[in-house]
Amino acid sequence: MQTQGVIHHIVAWLQDYCEESGMAGFVVGVSGGIDSAVTSALCARTGKPVRVLNMPIRQARDQSALAGRQIAWLTDRHDNVTGVEVDLTPAFAALEGCLPSEIQDGLAMANTRARLRMLTLYAFASHHRLLVAGTGNKVEDFGVGFFTKYGDGGVDLSPIADLMKSEVYTVARELEIDEAILTVAPTDGLWADGRTDESQIGASYAELEWAMTHMAAERDEAGLDARQKDVLAIFRRFRRANLHKMQPIPVCVIPAELR
Repeated sequence: MQTQGVIHHIVAWLQDYCEESGMAGFVVGVSGGIDSAVTSALCARTGKPVRVLNMPIRQARDQSALAGRQIAWLTDRHDNVTGVEVDLTPAFAALEGCLPSEIQDGLAMANTRARLRMLTLYAFASHHRLLVAGTGNKVEDFGVGFFTKYGDGGVDLSPIADLMKSEVYTVARELEIDEAILTVAPTDGLWADGRTDESQIGASYAELEWAMTHMAAERDEAGLDARQKDVLAIFRRFRRANLHKMQPIPVCVIPAELR
């Protein structure tokens, strides 16, 4: 991959899209992870106004600290970047108090956290005339669909959604992203126990990339070892379950003869 060329291409794409949309700049939710670090750094390079938000919800201290470090790193280097911390814990607690207890299972409330952050990003976007920049990569967005519908999947544009996770790391090193962010285990930060993406999915991003490439090439499973077959099964299971996130909303088309 021509890393510098990719960086320049994404930055130019962001600039062009922003200008054509008539909006002022971008807002990015920063989690302390590699994807949001790269996305926020690329948006910062456009020279447009950028708001980077740290939105903890009963967050593990190390995750919130990494997000803070990324924001500080950006604001030190870019005059166009403004860092904001919005503690959403009270809002989340209020939702817990309103919603029936029987629907408050782990997954439902994890997704509620993501959707609360989406609401916050769009509040800032609306007030400051900004575009919400998504932070999903290609494996997450178009492979296994590992994102929350109308949560972190609720965005205006996706700058890194054509980059595999390994390519995101390559771009991050070129951008000189903090080593602590480069080495931390990927996590969505939506669970109280701090579980990683790999522990939730059952496969690493490197394995998922391999599975995505293998399936795209329409190769058969002859000669694959047991782990590779397991990874393909995991990839297919997640993709099948999450395909509704990756496709347009179904529309019931009324036949002409019924109109």
